[in-house]
Amino acid sequence: MAKKGSRMLVGLVCSVCSKQNYIVEKNKVNTPTALKLKKYCNKCKKNTDHKERKKLD
Repeated sequence: MAKKGSRMLVGLVCSVCSKQNYIVEKNKVNTPTALKLKKYCNKCKKNTDHKERKKLD
């Protein structure tokens, strides 16, 4: 199997209610800046901006 070398786990947090809804993998070589995606928030019940907040192991 291939190794994941430069990939890291990142938590995506809703910018409205500050709830962490998603955990995604990010390649830190290709995307050195922080992620900002429009995703569905289960607490807000609508699509909101989610920002990269926490680096997970």
